[in-house]
Amino acid sequence: MGYVAVKGGTIAIEESIKKLKYERLKGNKILDVEDIRCGMRGLIDQVMSESSLYSEELASIAIKQTEGNSEEAVFVLRAYRSTLPRKHYTKIVNTANMAVERRISASFKDIIGGQILGASYDYTHRLIDFDLSNETIEDALNWVREFETQYIKKEDNTELGKLPKVVDYLRKEGLIKNFEDDNREPLDITKKSLEFPSERSERLQILTRGQAGAVTSLGYAALRAYGASHPTVGELRVGKLDLYIDNPLYSDDDEEDDFYIGDISVTEVESFIPNIVEKKQGEKGLEFVIGYGICYGKNETKAIAMSILDNCLENPDDRYPTSDEEFVLYHIDSVESTGFISHLKLPHYVTFQSKLDSVRKTRKGK
Repeated sequence: MGYVAVKGGTIAIEESIKKLKYERLKGNKILDVEDIRCGMRGLIDQVMSESSLYSEELASIAIKQTEGNSEEAVFVLRAYRSTLPRKHYTKIVNTANMAVERRISASFKDIIGGQILGASYDYTHRLIDFDLSNETIEDALNWVREFETQYIKKEDNTELGKLPKVVDYLRKEGLIKNFEDDNREPLDITKKSLEFPSERSERLQILTRGQAGAVTSLGYAALRAYGASHPTVGELRVGKLDLYIDNPLYSDDDEEDDFYIGDISVTEVESFIPNIVEKKQGEKGLEFVIGYGICYGKNETKAIAMSILDNCLENPDDRYPTSDEEFVLYHIDSVESTGFISHLKLPHYVTFQSKLDSVRKTRKGK
């Protein structure tokens, strides 16, 4: 169920919208969309992920329009997405071919290709940098030029396009099951209402569109006590994936005729979760199962939490709410949840008067 604005007093609503615009402009400063795109990567990635629409420019406009309110920006961007025609579907992407910018494993110290720390706040002191209040564009440009001269423009022959997956180590030892490829067409929850029991393609789609805080909160609940034993991040990757579509002029299975349409930045996580299995003669043993998470942009915490919830829903335990499909999938959507809560601000005069009359009659009868 989705709640949207309702009709009310026309003049009052028009004046409210004028006041809203005044609040955005009264500081006599106008945020440039390009400044938002270049300086608010985290917010842009969050909005794109929850909107399931990959466009840094449109996300920046939505953020400007909504004054940095992420839930409103997602609402605006999803509304725009619903108007777009779907002309093509991209070819299946193999994330093993990701152009890696950051790659870490909490499971193994030494992995082929090495641990690549990349850009991350994980290694900072997380103290306020008061010098930023006096930062100038000249200082910033000088620092960037110096950095690029020292690091980026040096010849680098490192191949970061096809690094092996860490999960393959465990597969070779038989500690993680091999599964046949499931090439069924995934269900699209934006075109078909969710039904239970759901398929994994639906669950992963809802989880990656889920509100970052909600997914993290439920993932934390599962990690802490409500449904998942302690996972280990087998591999976390941040990087770019190339996207291709079939040749629109004629049908041909030759990959050389595919059309390259661009790349997207994603965060991918494969978590290893110990699982007790029944063996011969009633004996029990341990094996690992995989929890999977993938999000637009750099969304590491959300992707890890997503991998935890993916395992909870794929291997459910009826004792815990984090294994309940309806509980998890219906309550992490940012537009649905904020819309339902926000509808409480709308007029409920008739229903409240009915409740009020009932309370008064009850008090009179005492």
